[in-house]
Amino acid sequence: MAAFGTEFTGQMVSSHYENGQWSDLQVVPVAPFSLHPATHVLHYASECFEGLKAYRQQTGEVHLFRPDRHIARMTNSAAQLLLEIPGQAELERSLHMAVAAVVDAIPAYPGALYLRPTLLGTEQDIGAAARPSQKVLYYVLTSPVGNYFAGGLKPLRVKVDDQAMRCTPGFGEVKTGGNYAAAMRHVVLAQRELGADQVLFAPGGNVQETGAANFVLIEGNELLTKPLDGSILPGVTRDSILTLARDAGLKVTERDFSVAELLERAPHGEAALTGTAAVLTPVGAFLYNGREITVGDGQMGPWSASLREQLCAIQSGAAADPHGWRAPLQVS
Repeated sequence: MAAFGTEFTGQMVSSHYENGQWSDLQVVPVAPFSLHPATHVLHYASECFEGLKAYRQQTGEVHLFRPDRHIARMTNSAAQLLLEIPGQAELERSLHMAVAAVVDAIPAYPGALYLRPTLLGTEQDIGAAARPSQKVLYYVLTSPVGNYFAGGLKPLRVKVDDQAMRCTPGFGEVKTGGNYAAAMRHVVLAQRELGADQVLFAPGGNVQETGAANFVLIEGNELLTKPLDGSILPGVTRDSILTLARDAGLKVTERDFSVAELLERAPHGEAALTGTAAVLTPVGAFLYNGREITVGDGQMGPWSASLREQLCAIQSGAAADPHGWRAPLQVS
């Protein structure tokens, strides 16, 4: 299978907002867009998106994983960016339409169909720096995917950066390309200079998240993670892992914690990144100020392995779905 996010299906769903209303959702061929050089998104980054998956079970049944949470998060992102967005029912219908249109392209588990709903401000106005776009494009692109990490699941080496910010303060809960652009330089430099896989941002010594995933630390019977205070993305996988951890008897603590505490606890515990693409991926070592601190024994710890296995079993349909996370495909 091609690298994650580089292979696409031939159809997508789209709708346009103009003159105060949205056009009907349509399934259309995937093709390049024609954008005027003055298009709002190109100048003022009026853009947000989501990422979720649809899975094919062994029975052949297809379901989407927690689309309601992704819709809620995208609606919040749009509100923060002052972008018009279709209503919840239409957003939900668009996701099912997109999957149904390419259902034969969904690979068997552990593969999946990755959905990328996206909003773009399309008004042609380079003078609208302080005004939201009056025209918006919404579309749902789909991509058959396998493992996010090309080398397969293996513990990551993560640089801890206590100086840089991943994004503008208070804007971390918005899933917008600008946040990823702000983090990218730090991640690429860490890869080039240290051979790191990712960067854990901890501005002022306060641990937050990595450039593209939430972060959890497990020691003893406690899972520790930063609370949702607007500075980090309210990850759907994060929420799923925290729920499964509570179900398993772990004490889940959502509070601020420092780099010093992280590095003190890491050798005796486990650390992992959570996200739709990464699922739950272990951290094997932290790189900080010229030091390399091994997490536990450097491999995936027992709690991380168990929580990942439980989540994957629910997603694949191999286990029961006690929290109602699987949404069966609705074909209209």
